[in-house]
Amino acid sequence: MSRIDDRFKNLNGKKALVAFFTAGDPDLPASKDIFLTIEKGGADIIEIGVPFSDPLADGPVIQASAHRSLQNGTTLKKIIELVKDIRSQSQLPIVLMSSFNPIFAYGQEKFIEDAVSAGVDGVILPDLPPEEAGDFLEFANAKNLDTIFLLAPTSTPDRIQMIGEVSKGFIYYVSLTGTTGTKEALSKNLEEKVSNIKSNVDLPVLVGFGISGPEQAKEAGKCSDGVIIGSAIVKLIESHSDPVERDKSITEFISGIRTALN
Repeated sequence: MSRIDDRFKNLNGKKALVAFFTAGDPDLPASKDIFLTIEKGGADIIEIGVPFSDPLADGPVIQASAHRSLQNGTTLKKIIELVKDIRSQSQLPIVLMSSFNPIFAYGQEKFIEDAVSAGVDGVILPDLPPEEAGDFLEFANAKNLDTIFLLAPTSTPDRIQMIGEVSKGFIYYVSLTGTTGTKEALSKNLEEKVSNIKSNVDLPVLVGFGISGPEQAKEAGKCSDGVIIGSAIVKLIESHSDPVERDKSITEFISGIRTALN
């Protein structure tokens, strides 16, 4: 059983809170502090974003954080070392969210070997569809690395079934068409869409894209197994140059989401 599976099992029916931030923004040493701060706030799983110059799904907030990170010299190899360092203080499930290009350049099998050795539990690759993921899935499954695929409001029944069969860990439901970012309201048919997916897959279904605060998290949590929040956290990191104030704001924000979900 992976750390991700174990975490969901130990939630005992409570809703999962997955939090995202971009590695290397504002710098890699700060990223470790941010991770531990998010964990302290009450997150169940943490997604660490791998910066890339031409991302598929990132909105302007996360794109800007990736740009700052790349300017700081952040690389996939350095992020894997960051995970290894984090593992000396935390056993919280860690998922890397990346475009496929950095992993292809690294070498798929080598990446999976190094990531698992460092303590990575899962990966989300928005631009790697399951139809083209055969080699990656073969390597990942052999090393017990969870590959988490995305579903969207436009996903067909056949695709829902396919994603349910190849995904491990959980299903990432993209609640809105478009890119990441905070939105003022969730889609009106969210409950219907999530209910349909849950009736056709065996994995937990988590809602991401557009969740910006406690009320939206609470609403999304009513029909799903949990929520994924990214842009709102990245905004907090960007807006606080003082580490103490930054960590305080992150802790309060995550704690507020946790309370709303509970």
